[in-house]
Amino acid sequence: MKNLLLILITFISFQSFAQLNLKFDKRYAECEDQWIAYPMRTDSSYNYGFIYIDSQAGFTYNNEGTFKVKKDGTLEIKKIKDANVKVRLEPNKVKVAIIPSELFKALEIEETPDWLSHYKTDLNTAARNYRWGYTYNAWNECQQAIPFLLKSREIDPNFAGLSVELAFSYNCLKEYDKAVAILEEELKTNPNDAYVVKEYIYSTTKTKDIEKAEFQYNQSLKTITDNPYKAENCFNILQYHYNQTDKKNFSKWYKELQKSKDRHPTIDKYAEIFKKDINEK
Repeated sequence: MKNLLLILITFISFQSFAQLNLKFDKRYAECEDQWIAYPMRTDSSYNYGFIYIDSQAGFTYNNEGTFKVKKDGTLEIKKIKDANVKVRLEPNKVKVAIIPSELFKALEIEETPDWLSHYKTDLNTAARNYRWGYTYNAWNECQQAIPFLLKSREIDPNFAGLSVELAFSYNCLKEYDKAVAILEEELKTNPNDAYVVKEYIYSTTKTKDIEKAEFQYNQSLKTITDNPYKAENCFNILQYHYNQTDKKNFSKWYKELQKSKDRHPTIDKYAEIFKKDINEK
């Protein structure tokens, strides 16, 4: 079957262009609402398109076509006609170039595509800003998530899931005190929310408030059934005692960890590494 993109190509245009000035140094998550190009292909052409966020799909690439500089200095453009070729992006190590504005005319593109307006509704709602913050967090781009989450909180401080998502950002950035403060307030109204409890235990182990972490863990055993984070919570406490070289408490929490039937293999792997190491000290 022939490549679909070849079937959709409708015209080739030529313009004189001596230098492209493309720097392939950007992650996808640094390119929201930007025209981007991928590194040169074997035929000396570049795939290019537009990156935006879809509220449901997350980071998305709208493929526009290809372009390349010919030997005579002209820019050959192959656009896709009447096609909506969109690709849902996933975090990876690919680096792309943001296309500089001086290339827009040659590529016959506008700074903001007309269709983008369909993805820019409800800009000033708590839900929209929460979703954008959530998306950036999912990509581990927590610094970029915080402005959206703070804006969401300004609009509706009680928006469901907002507090713990903001705490996740602060944990990600190692600003653990901020996360603890947010989560302690959240626990007053949602003491049995397993995800809130998970983030709180993680935060308090990082701030070395181990008594708080252990108390919350034991409370969760009484109040949360089928907790999907039980093993993870226990492991975070175990890791704290490992880092403190506290053999007595490490042994206690190692035994507690073995009670969790849903341990991820990675947790078992590192627990065994920690056990071997601490026993050799």
